[in-house]
Amino acid sequence: MVGSPPQTTLRKHLQALDRLGVISKRRGPKFPGAVDYELAGPGRDLLQVAAVLQDWLAASEDGPLTLGALGSKGAIKALVEGWSSTLIRAFAGRALSLTELDALISGLSYPSLERRLASMRMVGLVRRCPGQGRGTPYVVTDWLRLAIAPLAAAVRWERQHAPEVTVPAGRLDIETGFLLSVPLVQLPSEHSGVCRLAAEISSGGERRLAGVLVGIEEGKVAYCRARLEGNATAWASGPTTAWIHAVLEHETDALEVGGDSEIAYELIARINGVLTANQRNGDGQPSA
Repeated sequence: MVGSPPQTTLRKHLQALDRLGVISKRRGPKFPGAVDYELAGPGRDLLQVAAVLQDWLAASEDGPLTLGALGSKGAIKALVEGWSSTLIRAFAGRALSLTELDALISGLSYPSLERRLASMRMVGLVRRCPGQGRGTPYVVTDWLRLAIAPLAAAVRWERQHAPEVTVPAGRLDIETGFLLSVPLVQLPSEHSGVCRLAAEISSGGERRLAGVLVGIEEGKVAYCRARLEGNATAWASGPTTAWIHAVLEHETDALEVGGDSEIAYELIARINGVLTANQRNGDGQPSA
């Protein structure tokens, strides 16, 4: 069913899935020593992550992609490499040229940065934009901003089913998630103010906050800054898992909301709306 890959490759993947609890195995009834595999509970939950990922792929600005196809593999690889190398975090704040990226990111060589940037541009995660001075600036696309949905779904699965072998979301992850998703929203024009969005993270054994300060002027996002200091007329905070439920399911009960709570709740609802706009219901049709 998966194209008859080499037995060693198939066995390697089955062992990895078994270690994560995605599949379970039992003795087959037909032949001595035969083993049958089937999806376990974590595996069924992982299919939900795959569904969110497929919805994101289908929203590609260059035309719908299908999970498992060559084009989708390239997009996913570029997304993962861009995130893990903090390229996406750098781009989340502003447009940057390759030279500026090289000055910001010390962990990668110039050729490696150039290769990853080229991969992100080819699949539609970043695009060239007009600029002045030396170098060509690049800016994130709306499609990359929407990638927060499958990333958040994946983090939720990791926290539920593989917390011992996966790394929890850190400060840069939280900041990048907000910096990418918040500029996509627009509130009703009667809303103006400053809203602090903060997630609780563990750093060095201590509980700390990471997030952004969002300025709203007549319903439009005037700015979104990776900082928490400053006066805010509204705020929302809570554990990372609570934020994931809020942006994916619009469940806000686990968040602490204060100040002008109407702005805070409206902002969270709009983030949920843009990230889940392409999700499909059980019969494969876009949800309302």
